[in-house]
Amino acid sequence: MRSLTIEPLSKEAFAPFGDVIETDGSDFFMINNGSTRRYHKLATVETAQPEDQAIISIFSAESLEMPLTIRMLERHPLGSQAFIPLFGNPFLIVVAPVGDVPVSGSVRAFLSNGRQGINYHRGVWHHPVLTIEKRDDFLVVDRSGSGNNCDEHFFNEDELLLLNPHQ
Repeated sequence: MRSLTIEPLSKEAFAPFGDVIETDGSDFFMINNGSTRRYHKLATVETAQPEDQAIISIFSAESLEMPLTIRMLERHPLGSQAFIPLFGNPFLIVVAPVGDVPVSGSVRAFLSNGRQGINYHRGVWHHPVLTIEKRDDFLVVDRSGSGNNCDEHFFNEDELLLLNPHQ
């Protein structure tokens, strides 16, 4: 079983999978008579059909026991999905490139510093939300509309991966 190396989350490293939502190093312009910085268009909500809607939800997630065996990934073929941490806690991200099925050897892991959110592009394979805290909340921006927008892929035993943030 291959152990995943957990990389610090950066815009450059995460670009094949989506957007990092953060103010550090991002352009801004002043609004509200100069009292507010607007960090404009840090990510784009993607939808597949004109009748689709971008929606905002809150996910309240429970932590999983670590180290974690990565047995499955999911993707959303009809829309992007963004996670913004509400309490400023670091969280883990496990992703694989767009494709018919995720390739175990291409799976990567990242650690958000808690001030960074992420926006998975349409079709990017990813593990469901991985909080480090016992319970954590995330603002989620994704797509609502008709059609199946969640595919799951379960790895064969010889493709399983180990995620161990304590290494």
